Amino acid sequence: MEYRRLGRSGLQVSALSLGSWVTFGKQVNMRDAKTLLKTAYDAGVNFFDNAEGYEAGESEKIMGEAIASLGLPRDSFIVSSKVFWGGDQPTQRGLSAKHVRDACDAALGRLKVDYLDLFYCHRPDIDTPVAETVRAMHNLIQQGKVLYWGTSEWSAQQITEAHLAAREFGLTPPTMEQPQYNLLHRDKVEAEFLPLYENYGMGTTIWSPLASGLLTGKYAEGIPEGSRLALPGYEWLRELWETENGKQKLEVIKKLLPLSKKLGVSMPHLAIAWCLKNPNVSTVILGASRLSQLEDNLESLTAVPKLTDDVMQEIEAIVGNKPAAPQRW
Repeated sequence: MEYRRLGRSGLQVSALSLGSWVTFGKQVNMRDAKTLLKTAYDAGVNFFDNAEGYEAGESEKIMGEAIASLGLPRDSFIVSSKVFWGGDQPTQRGLSAKHVRDACDAALGRLKVDYLDLFYCHRPDIDTPVAETVRAMHNLIQQGKVLYWGTSEWSAQQITEAHLAAREFGLTPPTMEQPQYNLLHRDKVEAEFLPLYENYGMGTTIWSPLASGLLTGKYAEGIPEGSRLALPGYEWLRELWETENGKQKLEVIKKLLPLSKKLGVSMPHLAIAWCLKNPNVSTVILGASRLSQLEDNLESLTAVPKLTDDVMQEIEAIVGNKPAAPQRW
């Protein structure tokens, strides 16, 4: 396993990590979660990602029970939660100081830990002043309940505002952002966020490296039964790829398949290794509903050396979506 610093922080995070979105509490029960976590941990994975909004907290309960039953030393792994979608009541949603604190306490209980290594604002909250949220996160860090806080799916402007508020009031700024990043979704990580890496040393814990499974190639001829796009409650995800834009992306994936065969690597390995080639990616979060799936994805590190500069140029020629760098004034 390779380890990378989380931005400019001193925290060493495994290049591949394990997330629980759509899987724990949805496709994965307690017994299988324990197997997945142990397999990942034994392979060197030290970061396990979660959120209060994943299956209404059930995902965190399963992960917490599994970690506790495995008896993993607390100083050997990193665990996260995210705050935004906690319930139906007004005080159970968003990024108010109240909900940030309540969500943290609830996550600690469900995950069975004394502190969260990483705590994310799962989405920006236009109804809460950013300084209030920054202060709430700072207070949790002062109380020892959180070590590092960050954002997920915020814009560069919103993250910059959080840093400016932290500087103005002497508070702890965000350390990391969790954006979607893959061969089909690149603009934020490769262009919009460039000033954040340079000015603030932001790390990234990227999700969906396989574009919800599309980059495995398994959807090239339709939606297989039991796949993520076929799950009840995720119709919105299926509809997203049934649009004209989604169909065009499927065509791009079909063109990548011959290249992966030429390299002697699978499409999932190529897609994950491509994400790892970006030096601004701190860790790639894997999702798995089956042990065989996780074991295979963990082998993606072996494909990284095969993505030479020439191969990366071949990939660029196929996908044709490299974002333009932001202008410097």
